[in-house]
This record gives sequence, C-alpha cells and structure tokens, in this order.
Amino acid sequence: MKIVGVTSCIAGLAHTPMAAKALEKAGAKLGHDVRMEQQGAMGKVNEITEGEIKSADLVLIAADKVVEDEDRFAGKQIVRVKIGQCVSNAEGVLKKIVEAMEKRK
Repeated sequence: MKIVGVTSCIAGLAHTPMAAKALEKAGAKLGHDVRMEQQGAMGKVNEITEGEIKSADLVLIAADKVVEDEDRFAGKQIVRVKIGQCVSNAEGVLKKIVEAMEKRK
C-alpha cells in the first residue's frame, strides 16, 4: 500500500520528526511505501509532491494540530491519528489502518 501523510505536533520540534521516521521505518518493515511530510518549527520538511499524493492509496495525518495545505488531499481517503500513537507504536498504527482499508474494498 502507498501511504503519504503529514506529521505535526504542537511544538514541532521532537515528535514531528520522530513520528515521521517511525512511520516510514514501520512501513518499510511491513512492505508498504510510506512517505511523511513534517510540519513543524522548521516549516515543511520533505514536502509531499502532487504526484505522490495522486498515486497514494491513502493519506495519514498524524497531528495534534491543524496541518497546512490539507486541501491538497481532497478526494483522497484521509486517516487521522494522534501523533503520540505513531511515536510509540507506528507499526501497530499502520497495521490497523491497512486492515481497515482492506475491509472497505
């Protein structure tokens, strides 16, 4: 499954990159293509391209605040989770999301 998304915490310093890296690493382990954009104190890091959004199966928003430019995901299945869940259990989060998506097919 191809997943793109955004991580963003209130301060935008620690949890934002930690969650992005955890999700990408867990995705690779589970055989999924996961690409996360970080929105934090440094602005947007690893910004997702229009082509990546278009080819994605779903969008994962792992945030404790409103993310910028969310309208670019219009028409895509969006899953929202708290960022802390991704830091502590990224693999479990992805498994649950993929399982739910497969049931919808």
